[in-house]
Amino acid sequence: MTGEILYLTELLGLKVYDLRRRPLGRVRDAVLVPKLHPVRVDRFLVAGGGGYTWLYVRHDQVAEISLDGIWLRDEMLVPYHADEYALRLVRDVLDQQIIDARGRKVVRVTDITFEIRREADGDVLHVLEVDIGMRAVLRRLLQGWVPRRWIRRLQRRVPPNSIRWDLCNIVEPDPQRRLRLNISMEPLEQMHPADLADIVEELSPEDREAIIEAIDTEVAAETLSEMDPETQARIIESLDAGKAADILEEMAPDEAADVLAELEEETTEEILEEMESAPKAEVEELLEYDEDTAGGLMNTEFVAVHEEATVADAIDALRARQDLAETVTTIFITDTDDRLRAAIPIARLFLAKPSQRVSELVRPDDEIIQTTTETPASRVLELFDKYNLLTLPVIDDEQRLAGVITADDIISVLRNR
Repeated sequence: MTGEILYLTELLGLKVYDLRRRPLGRVRDAVLVPKLHPVRVDRFLVAGGGGYTWLYVRHDQVAEISLDGIWLRDEMLVPYHADEYALRLVRDVLDQQIIDARGRKVVRVTDITFEIRREADGDVLHVLEVDIGMRAVLRRLLQGWVPRRWIRRLQRRVPPNSIRWDLCNIVEPDPQRRLRLNISMEPLEQMHPADLADIVEELSPEDREAIIEAIDTEVAAETLSEMDPETQARIIESLDAGKAADILEEMAPDEAADVLAELEEETTEEILEEMESAPKAEVEELLEYDEDTAGGLMNTEFVAVHEEATVADAIDALRARQDLAETVTTIFITDTDDRLRAAIPIARLFLAKPSQRVSELVRPDDEIIQTTTETPASRVLELFDKYNLLTLPVIDDEQRLAGVITADDIISVLRNR
């Protein structure tokens, strides 16, 4: 039978025969044990004794598998017992949501396709793919009413829609169970955060938590940053305070502050207690501002140098903040009291001599467009629109540079309106 296909819906209800070809019962489930083999069905769960006795049939006890039944070569069966390492395909996979890593979407499993292979002296089943389309729905609707071989002929008119088993990630709400099954999160972590955010937002609250708990902390932070504030808050408050703190530390301080502002005060305090002192101080400072002001919109991640600094000093300062390499377009110049004096495009640094002072790069017609921490958000939007800004410095009451607002921050504001 090597190379033949069998579907889970066909497997269910198949009769199991002993060495004398007498029926012992019918198949009720198929079990994978990923720790032993990632795709081979390790055992079958069979209901015998009029359906009152549940037995296990191991893969190495099977002689032959076909659409007509399963014939054994060893009938020393053992009673069913729960196994924490077992993945029961009917109970744990059929009708469950899975993440189609290649299609970057969430789908529901409607059937599973096996390949019948010959190993040693018996047939075994290998999981090939999960079925998610109308063909599988048709099989399930007709199963038990129409002979299996007739269903196979009828389904030819419907195009198949399936996903290779190795490209699927099962959404398992219980993190402990998922880890025991050793299901890799690697395909998810390789997605663009925006795509992964779309997937996570489609899931139930329990499944969202399971995914965010399981993936790399930095990826989790990037993914959360792509979600709306309400969803961010619901996920963060569902996590252990320590895990939530780890994720927020990886987020930009303004984004972390926005998330915490959506939470109950007690929850916010618990998470802040778990955060490292430096990011905690930045976030706490931002939480002091009204969210509808420039202070509430700004972030504290920028690069500033003293007006006496050289171009070489400024480049060193940029190198020290490589985490901002993809977002920083402007370098700010301050005086000895940290008051903002000028802002110049980074490109000018690379056209100047290393020994030249940064203050010499400021042109007479350079105008600093800036705002204060208390400026209403509506006015900030007007400034970006009027001057086509990429970055807007924000100063405090003493004219010191407090933070910056970027075009990305403005896009986020507009998207959430």
